[in-house]
Amino acid sequence: MSPTETNEATENVTAKDGLKREISVEIPAAEVTRETESQIQRYQKSARLPGFRTGHVPASVIRQRFGDGLKNDVIEALVPRYFRREAEKQGLIPVSQPRVTDLHFHDGEPIRFKANFEVMPEIQVEGYKDLRADKPDIAVTDAEIEEALNNVREQHATYSTVENRPLAEGDFAQASMDGKPKDIKDVKEASANPVHMDDVLIEIGGKNTVPEFSQNLTGASAGEGRIFDVSYPEDISDKRLAGKTFVYTVKVNGIKQKSLPELTDEFAKELGEFTSLDQVRKQIRDNMEAERRHNAERASKDKLVADLVKRNDFEVPEALVDSQIDLRLERGLRALAAQGMKMEDLKKMDLPRLRAGQRDQAIQDVKSSLLLERIAELEKIEVSDEDVNHEIDALAKQSKQTPEAVRARLTQDGGLDRIRMRIRSEKTLDFLYHQSA
Repeated sequence: MSPTETNEATENVTAKDGLKREISVEIPAAEVTRETESQIQRYQKSARLPGFRTGHVPASVIRQRFGDGLKNDVIEALVPRYFRREAEKQGLIPVSQPRVTDLHFHDGEPIRFKANFEVMPEIQVEGYKDLRADKPDIAVTDAEIEEALNNVREQHATYSTVENRPLAEGDFAQASMDGKPKDIKDVKEASANPVHMDDVLIEIGGKNTVPEFSQNLTGASAGEGRIFDVSYPEDISDKRLAGKTFVYTVKVNGIKQKSLPELTDEFAKELGEFTSLDQVRKQIRDNMEAERRHNAERASKDKLVADLVKRNDFEVPEALVDSQIDLRLERGLRALAAQGMKMEDLKKMDLPRLRAGQRDQAIQDVKSSLLLERIAELEKIEVSDEDVNHEIDALAKQSKQTPEAVRARLTQDGGLDRIRMRIRSEKTLDFLYHQSA
């Protein structure tokens, strides 16, 4: 680039606040004329006007009849192309779609406009080699093994019918029940939070049984019904019940007693490919240790990323923050829909407030992503085709499709690039975790 071109390039760029830039772009008149003639030819091929055969409408008529549309088509064809060309010439990498202002388009003249956009920050990562990962103890005690084994035993419990006596502590009521809020005058509100179960086992005196159920069902016989109130605390996890008093109508359909299998090698053989109870205990220990190791590593990596962000303060593009907010909201709304929230309720949600509530975490997400990407560059961490193929095979197995079909879909929607970025990020996190040991 000559000195004259360098000066011209510098003059074309205006630094706005922070990462915002503005460039002035001029599209040569000759290029505008060529594109206009090309668009006129396109119109001529499809235009149907009275008095003219298709394909034979004069250019002057096209200009007169479709003037505004013709100009818009020329702008859409040329402005993005020349914006990208000018940005590359200036050495700028836009991270947002440009906002075009001061557009001047007159016949026979160059098109002139200004483009406002954001650029990526220059990131100098500090202190990432000084990070230290937490390595908590993941040991599993014998008592925890026995508790897990007893849970397995509970899962294989059998229930036998008790005849000719009422319910007593330790029994299970096989029951059906209906419950509704008490002291609610609004019938619509009362019917909006019903509790209904056709067949449920209620352990009388059980540690997880609501005390009022044990108190009111003790002494009931098979075929007998009971009506009673249950008051729930405000902090109960089921929001239908929190802070409310429900009136229950419960019918005892039968009385059951639970029998637990003995913890023997024979029981171990019934569980699968085991020959002894000691093998079951070893499998339980291995599974618990693997889960704790995974959870501890995940928590440690999260802390490493948080520490990394604290050490490196820099501005992030609003466009990337907005995209991350969109992604977080999309995941949250999908989760609510999966839990049964109705579409009309989702539409009533205050999206501006939800977006504002996601902003701080979205900024942290963007910062951590950019920092990990920069570290990957510095440490030359790459993603191989084998890494991507392994991920595609896993997705294919999960979705019950062929790897070829999954690859085709991902190629079409840009998913392969996202997979590469995610794998690279995970590899970089693994690097930070192991180098900090």
